[in-house]
Amino acid sequence: MYDVAIVGCGVVGAAAAYALSRYQLKVVVLEKENDVAQGCTKANSAILHAGYDPRPGTLLARLNVEGVRLAKEICRKLDVPYRECGSFVVAFSEEEMEILRELLVRGRENGVPDLRLLGGAQARALEPNLSEAVVGALYAPTAAIVSPWEYCLAMAETAVRNGAEVRLECGVRAIQRREGGFLLDTEGGSVEARYILNAAGAHADEIHNLVAPPTFEIRPDRGEYYLLDKSEGNRVRHVIFQCPTKVGKGTLVAPTVHGNLIVGPNNELPQDREDVATTAEGLEYVARTAKLSVPSVDLRQSIRNFSGIRAASDREDFIIEQAAPGMIDLAGIKSPGLSAAPAIANMAVDLLRKAGLELCEKPNFVDTRTRVRFRELPPEQKAEVIRANPAYGRVICRCETVTEGEILDALHTPIPPRSVDGVKRRCGAGMGRCQGGFCGPRVVEILSRELGMPATEILQDKAGSRILLAETKGGSAHV
Repeated sequence: MYDVAIVGCGVVGAAAAYALSRYQLKVVVLEKENDVAQGCTKANSAILHAGYDPRPGTLLARLNVEGVRLAKEICRKLDVPYRECGSFVVAFSEEEMEILRELLVRGRENGVPDLRLLGGAQARALEPNLSEAVVGALYAPTAAIVSPWEYCLAMAETAVRNGAEVRLECGVRAIQRREGGFLLDTEGGSVEARYILNAAGAHADEIHNLVAPPTFEIRPDRGEYYLLDKSEGNRVRHVIFQCPTKVGKGTLVAPTVHGNLIVGPNNELPQDREDVATTAEGLEYVARTAKLSVPSVDLRQSIRNFSGIRAASDREDFIIEQAAPGMIDLAGIKSPGLSAAPAIANMAVDLLRKAGLELCEKPNFVDTRTRVRFRELPPEQKAEVIRANPAYGRVICRCETVTEGEILDALHTPIPPRSVDGVKRRCGAGMGRCQGGFCGPRVVEILSRELGMPATEILQDKAGSRILLAETKGGSAHV
C-alpha cells in the first residue's frame, strides 16, 4: 500500500510529489496521459506572476507570492530555465490608472515587493516599443518567466530520484473506500493508498465525485496564443499585461525563456475539457488587442499557434481542502496556479499531516538536477563534452542546436520521453522556426532505435498520434 496517491502530474501534482518525496513515504503519481505536463501545464503564458492581482485574504493571493519565492530557488536547484524579467500592467486612460492604483494597494497588502507606478514616458523609457497611447504602468520587478513543462518535469524527476513513482497512462476510473485507505481502479491496474491528493486539473471535479458528493464544478475556459520567432524575441524585455477584467488578465506580450515572443491569450468557452482548437476569430482578437499595447509586434513571424485549457471552477478561489477523510482536493487551480504550485504543494503536505500522515524527513534527500544544453556551452566545453561523448557532436535540430547526445540523455532520465513531442519538451528539438520539419524524422529514428520500437509505432505526442502508417516496398515509411 502506498502512503499517498497523487492523481494528476501537471505542475501541481509534480510539486506535491516533489514536496512529499522529502519524507520517508511511499508515493505514487497517477497520470492518464503518456507524459507529464500534458494538460493545463503544457499550454499557458509561462509566467510566474508577482501577486498583485488576487484579492487579499484569498488562497490565490497568499500562495501566489509564496509560490513565486519558492519557484526561484527550485528552478536554480533543478536547472530549470527561469528569468526574473519583471512585468508591466499598462493603462490607456485615467480610468485605467485608477485600476493600477488599486492593484498597487492590493499588491502591497499581498506582500509583493518593490511595486511602483510609472508614467507613460517612464514606461516607454524601459520599454521603447510600448504604444504612445499608454499613459502609465504598474511595474512589478519580481514577475518572472519560466519553461512550464520543464519546471513540472524537473520536480517530477526529482521526486522519482527520491523514491516516488510516476505511472503514466494510468487514468483513474473508480475509487473505493477500504479500511485504512482507498482502492483506486486505474487503466494501469489497481492501486491501494492511505491518502489521496486530487490534482487532476480540468478533471478534478470528476475525481472528487468518485469519493464524495459534488461540492464544486470545473468550468474550463480556453486561451489561444501566437508563438513568434526569435527574431521578435527582443520586441519587449518585460511581460506586458493590459488592465485585468473579470475574465482574465487580458492579452499579453512577453518574452520567453527560450528567446521567442509569446502573444495571447483570449478567453473562450471550449466545446469540452479536451478542446484545444485554435480559431481564426480567436487569433484575430489576440492579434488586434496585442497591438494596442505593442503596435510594432510582427505577427507575420508566427511559428506556431496553440491554445490551452484553464481549470477554472465555479468558485473564485483555489479549492484546497479535505474532500473526504483521507482525500484532499487541489482543484480549481486557475491562474496564478503555475506561480503558486510549490506553495500549494506545501499546504497539501500540511493538510496531510493534520489528517494523520506521519512525516519523517529523509537524511539523504537529493535536491539537485542538471542537464547539458550544448548550444549554451562555451567553445572549450563543447569540445570537452564531444570528446567524452561524440553524440554531442551530431546536431539533430539545427534551429535550436540540439544534439543527439542531449536526446540520448533525455531517454535515460527517470521519466523518459515516449514521443517526438516528449523529446521536444525535454531538449527543445522541434521548437525552432521550422517546427521539426528538419529534425522530426531524425528524432523518430533515434526513438525507434533506442526504444527498440518500429518507426510506425513512434507517436507525435499523445496516444493515437501516429506519424508513420506503413513501410513502402522500398523500405521507407509512409506518412
